[in-house]
Amino acid sequence: MTEVTAPKASLSGSEFANEIRNKLKYQQGVELSSATPADIYVAVAGAVRDHLVDSWSRTRNDMVSGNTKAVGYLSAEFLIGKQLSNALLNVGLDEQFAQAAKELGFSQAEVLAAEREPGLGNGGLGRLAACYVDSLASLGVPAFGYGIRYRYGIFRQEFDDAGRQVEKPDYWLTEEEPWGHADYQRSQRVSFGGEVVENDGVTVWKPAWSVRAVPVDYMVPGYRSGRVNTLRLWESRSYDEFDLGAFNRSEYMEAVIPQVDAENITKILYPEDSTPQGKRLRLEQQYFFVAASIHDAIATFYPGEDHPDLRSFPEKICFQLNDTHPVIGIPELMRVLLDEYGYDWDTAWDITTRTFNYTCHTLLPEALEVWSAELIGELLPRHLQIIDRIDAQFVEGLQTKGIDGEQIDRMRILTRDGNPQVRMAFLATVGGSHVNGVAELHSQLLRDVTLKDFSEVFPDRFTNVTNGVTPRRFVRLANPRLSALITEGLGTDSWMADLEQLQGLAPLADDASFLERFAEVKQANKRDFADFAAARYGFSIDPNTMFDSMVKRLHEYKRQSLKILAVIAQYAAIKDGSAENLLPRTVFFGAKAAPGYAMAKLTIRLINNVARVIDQDPDVAGRLQVRFPENYNIELAEHLIPATELDEQISQAGKEASGTGNMKFALNGALTVGTLDGANVEIRERVGAENFFLFGLEVEDVDRLYAGNYNPMSYVQADPRLKKAIDLVANGTFSEGDRDVYAPLVSDWLTKDYFMAMADFTAYMDIQQEIEDTYRDQKAWNRSAILNVANSGYFSSDRSIQDYLDRIWHTAPLPENN
Repeated sequence: MTEVTAPKASLSGSEFANEIRNKLKYQQGVELSSATPADIYVAVAGAVRDHLVDSWSRTRNDMVSGNTKAVGYLSAEFLIGKQLSNALLNVGLDEQFAQAAKELGFSQAEVLAAEREPGLGNGGLGRLAACYVDSLASLGVPAFGYGIRYRYGIFRQEFDDAGRQVEKPDYWLTEEEPWGHADYQRSQRVSFGGEVVENDGVTVWKPAWSVRAVPVDYMVPGYRSGRVNTLRLWESRSYDEFDLGAFNRSEYMEAVIPQVDAENITKILYPEDSTPQGKRLRLEQQYFFVAASIHDAIATFYPGEDHPDLRSFPEKICFQLNDTHPVIGIPELMRVLLDEYGYDWDTAWDITTRTFNYTCHTLLPEALEVWSAELIGELLPRHLQIIDRIDAQFVEGLQTKGIDGEQIDRMRILTRDGNPQVRMAFLATVGGSHVNGVAELHSQLLRDVTLKDFSEVFPDRFTNVTNGVTPRRFVRLANPRLSALITEGLGTDSWMADLEQLQGLAPLADDASFLERFAEVKQANKRDFADFAAARYGFSIDPNTMFDSMVKRLHEYKRQSLKILAVIAQYAAIKDGSAENLLPRTVFFGAKAAPGYAMAKLTIRLINNVARVIDQDPDVAGRLQVRFPENYNIELAEHLIPATELDEQISQAGKEASGTGNMKFALNGALTVGTLDGANVEIRERVGAENFFLFGLEVEDVDRLYAGNYNPMSYVQADPRLKKAIDLVANGTFSEGDRDVYAPLVSDWLTKDYFMAMADFTAYMDIQQEIEDTYRDQKAWNRSAILNVANSGYFSSDRSIQDYLDRIWHTAPLPENN
């Protein structure tokens, strides 16, 4: 691991206070005496930006002029969270900020709260991308993050009176946003539609319409590294924003149609794709940002050159495809090389395959993107031609290797049936140098199941890079009490740049004083979260209960249904008097469901109504609570994760690629209850089986049940607790007597249950009893929690990036910049 040891900013608190005061007065026209927290936030952000600019400029210059290959991280999401506190920490101005707050008389907490969380991501994919750009800068690796600056994010989640999810626009840009800088001089033209013609033997794409891609740059400061990388997010603008003729004819709506059509491309993350229009918009989004990014990279690394020698392009930059959303970049780079720069096919293919690498984030077939050839042909006709030739060349190579026709049909990039489809994961596998999974088990299943045919043909192309999280945001900033205790225990704060140092805490797990102080930290965090939730959501939470959290995207394979059925079973046991020794606990859910995902949205409604019924039942008071704060995001995670004692990672074995929430919780001293799925496997190996609550079917068991006509009803009939829980859902207990509301859920549980929650229910209830028994021995519980922290250093995103450097990118950090 590369060590970064740049000094903290040599600036006094008073000097920083003066900078803030000057920003208020001379940039914003506001006197300190009348400044609101929002005014001060903008001023502080501006002062911090000033301290980043020189390092940002030097980093870019060193990247372009040096011999170090850069990384272009292409991702549809970057869930970066609030930026001010992270920037203050990384640049070394956190103490000066505290001193300036005292001198100027403002509240640090109020100023930090004034920042709006950027709506640039949805879940783990986007948060991983944000962790990686942080670690790239912290390790001094030259890099661009490339994505989209969504105007309204994915959506802001609200719950109506019936407990249903309601999607609202996320107006995160309605107030001044001081971090993003639009650079109109670096705009790119992105085109769509039209036709492909041959002119004197030269293939020419004549697009029907174009939009202007405007880059909005965000500085990404490394942690005390002296390096500042760039997150470049693209906004779509029209070249013809306003039709004055239509306006003068009083056709006011028609006058702005070009502007609306162009800006729709970057309005919403993951537009609903159950309609042809939605599918079209998604493909437009994906092509828009990768096309702009590829042209931007060429302009960056070959400045001022009209005819650059792009055979050196793979030595200048490598592109990492974060899932399948950016894979259309492969035929786009081919098009640029063939049509704009005149390279022959073989040279263009060599450049392209040495430039791209692909991270697969799923094992679910429906998540491996497939586009209809008809749609690609309408929007990107030249690209469909290129994909067709890539597929033909690939098939010819397979035939030369003696691969049989049936396997070739399974591997085709462009299917040849009545409804031709382009398989984007296959295109990424063929069109790049490496394919990596994101946990050891996930990578094994990619090789053995999901991409088995490809791994047999290209065994050296596949590798693993287990995910990681940044300890700066998710330990140091989110959990300052624990961070201070860790620093005291280790005698240094250098663990924030070298997380493996946490192993030095292991001997302290048997130190009575350290155990006591660790327990005090957790209890103080629980009280803080109870206060936060009361103020933000109006929740009443008892901090003396066990805090049990399941926070993640709502999907059937993640099995929130298993958790809520267990809660209902516990509720029923309290009601019938069979749960006298039930441990008091508060169960937290946090999840958004995709707008068109009916079963997920119905599960949200059920959770909310179970919470309501339990809350209103005096028989349960003080023994069981369910809390489901709406609009789970990074800010909420930073409050809840440090307070959590039990983390639920209960997806069906073989379905979760990795997960990163499990890593964040373990680093913050929560114990995990989970299946052998994703990174759970590696967490359990590292923290020790005795410090992890394992239950449930393993991958081989799941496969056997699938092969043997799995019958969920047999499991329901075998466990009276499960049958009672489902009966309560079916009879209207949680729907005011309406038996039809949850009928789709009940029917699925009893007849399909594809992700086998019924099969794992009994084992899950049994492990919950073991959890309660362990929790009652607080010394044993806290010892295990400390060992989780001590042995989770491997799960730093710094280590993940080092693995990418060594196994895939084959590049190195820039020379140290102090």
